[in-house]
Amino acid sequence: MCHEGDRIDTEGLTAWIATSMDLVGVIKLREGRERMWQRVRREIRRVGLLRFLDVLAFRLYYKVFLARRDTEWMEDELARLHARYPVDPTGVMTLVTSEPNGAAVKSFLKWLKPDLMVARCKTILKQDIFSLPRHGTYVLHPGICPEYRNAHGCFWALVNRDLERVGMTLLRVDPGVDTGPMLLQSSYGFDELKESHTVMQYRVVLENLDKVAEQLKAAWRGHSEPLPVAKRKSATWGQPWLSAYLRWKHAARRSGAQQQRATS
Repeated sequence: MCHEGDRIDTEGLTAWIATSMDLVGVIKLREGRERMWQRVRREIRRVGLLRFLDVLAFRLYYKVFLARRDTEWMEDELARLHARYPVDPTGVMTLVTSEPNGAAVKSFLKWLKPDLMVARCKTILKQDIFSLPRHGTYVLHPGICPEYRNAHGCFWALVNRDLERVGMTLLRVDPGVDTGPMLLQSSYGFDELKESHTVMQYRVVLENLDKVAEQLKAAWRGHSEPLPVAKRKSATWGQPWLSAYLRWKHAARRSGAQQQRATS
């Protein structure tokens, strides 16, 4: 399950699943205006109207200064993924819908009877959807849980200078928000001076696909062992703020300059 407009997911990750496992179906989510306004209202309730303006300011900043470079990176990454996973999944049974918890999705899953489902979506799935795959539904969360649950975990770990928790979590979906059993946590050698948080949040997943496939197969066999979470703090995070982004980049440049002086 993925968003129709995200080619990394619809092409790259779909080809990876088709190469690593037996892909029986794809659910593409078509974003509607009502869904967008639901997320806006939810974020305003979370942070307040004034802070939401900070969110909008970052969206504008990203579009003007960062989006073009990230789009170029995505095109290069798609070419790499196509070369690594040369499977054309276009013939796989596909459902296009605007409602991830709707009756069409439920009927589609009951008909397919999948063992596992990988959910790459922004909407919280209801239990009567995520429980249909026989061995569970799994999320490739761009953040280390439980410390960085919900959206944009890598971004907030960078802002908090919690660099050891810039990574991804593979977890099984339960009724909570990123609270299910965690099967894998991993990262990669990111460059916070050169890479945007968007690139990082893709790469923490893409650089660990072999490990993810191993854990999904273990879950299918019934051999997976959840990671311990006792005594770890849990927190949810929302959309990036421009003020937080500028604070992160300032700290990253200062840290880079200190490291350069230490090695010179």
